[in-house]
Amino acid sequence: MPHVTGQQRNQMMMFSLESSVAADSFARVIDAFVDATNLESFGFAHVNSKDEGRPSFHPSVLLKLYLYGYHNGVRSSRKLEREARLNLEAIWLTLGQYPSYKTIADFRKNHSGAFRQVFRSFVRLFRDWELNSGETIAIDSFKIRAQNSLKNNLNQNKIDRHLEYIDNKIAEYEVGLDQADCEEDKQELVEKIQLQQTRREGYKAIERQLKESGQEQISLTDPDARSVVLYRNIVNVGYNIQAVSDSKHKLLVEYETGDVNDTHALAQMATAAKEILNAESMNVMADKGYHTGEELKKCKAENITAYVSPKAPSTPDNGLYPITAFTYNTENDTYTCPVGETLRTNNVWYKHSGKGKSEVYQFRRYTTPACKTCASRNQCTAGNKNGRAIDRSEYASAIEANRERVTARPDYYRLRQQITEHPFGTLKRQRGFTFTLMKGKTKVLGEVGLEFISYNLARCTTILGLAKLCKALKECCFIDLNLLF
Repeated sequence: MPHVTGQQRNQMMMFSLESSVAADSFARVIDAFVDATNLESFGFAHVNSKDEGRPSFHPSVLLKLYLYGYHNGVRSSRKLEREARLNLEAIWLTLGQYPSYKTIADFRKNHSGAFRQVFRSFVRLFRDWELNSGETIAIDSFKIRAQNSLKNNLNQNKIDRHLEYIDNKIAEYEVGLDQADCEEDKQELVEKIQLQQTRREGYKAIERQLKESGQEQISLTDPDARSVVLYRNIVNVGYNIQAVSDSKHKLLVEYETGDVNDTHALAQMATAAKEILNAESMNVMADKGYHTGEELKKCKAENITAYVSPKAPSTPDNGLYPITAFTYNTENDTYTCPVGETLRTNNVWYKHSGKGKSEVYQFRRYTTPACKTCASRNQCTAGNKNGRAIDRSEYASAIEANRERVTARPDYYRLRQQITEHPFGTLKRQRGFTFTLMKGKTKVLGEVGLEFISYNLARCTTILGLAKLCKALKECCFIDLNLLF
């Protein structure tokens, strides 16, 4: 049998851009989405052209190119320039225009805030399409590497080690200078000493900058990036991205970046999601990294019911009665110990010192004089002549209520992983979103916005179908709602 033959390369052919793109291509969803977006209301530049000056590319062309690239794991401006010249779907989206990589890069750099507002306006549309439950959300975080090497991220310990090394080298060179006989050797050592002194001045300047900032670390290339644990105790410099997903279809509804850990993110992210979903109340799920009494109390104040994996008691297991063996009595504000004695408080609020990385909070202490003559004293306390004392924090009731909820509904809480891991797996494994190309928190969040918009568009395509989604997009118009207030 003969081989399959192709077209002759010098054969003239006629075709249109429309015929080169399949009817079920995701590019058609991107095209409908951007055309439905009122770019001027979000602050995109060059929406309306001027009569004089060099013509500029319409922002819709660049936004379509970016959404197409991020959907397919192509984020580099130079690679996007190549896609615009060679990829038929990209050519169809841009109507045959091919902006330079500099124009493409500048568009992303200059519209970080606009990307985020477009994302939020898209999320608000989910309510009309009944794609969000608005009842249960899940919060989780993932780390991405920043454009900042680990050696250019310094804390006080690193600075001290560098200064110690430099001082030792200077001392070594000075000893060699005293012993050198040749003028050339002396001159070489003098230059080395001057070099080390210059380096020392640089690290001292960084040390002053670190102290003035009040932070524990400083990044030289990207000042907003921080040293974070990526996975399995592998430390790198990057960002901790907080993301909120709705339970109904795993659509992303909000995102942010802040601290290197999740300790203070629960209430902030849940409240923001509640606002954007226009919900009066909702349930929020999170892992134990988000478990702090203060955050649980804040959620309750916002009419948000938290289901956060409880943490084990912080008291060490030294063979004595654990804290869980003491029963708290809500009605009379007392504790009952394992042998039946009652511990009472003097109603004085003490303040936790908050040394190191622990949080400052208030607590009341519960004791009983029966400890002094108790037969089980050796099983309960050791080294404390006044007996066992139980400290109850101001957030204890919120912590206990959360534990009861999670324990009572284990199957419900297990939904958390299904809700949050779906988008993270897609973004990190399928699209390779493990690092950012931008510098600075605002620009990094802009890039996250592009990723999340393209993810939500792909999810909506799967849920509604391409034809129905394109029809729905053509019937609506995204406007920055901030302009209405």
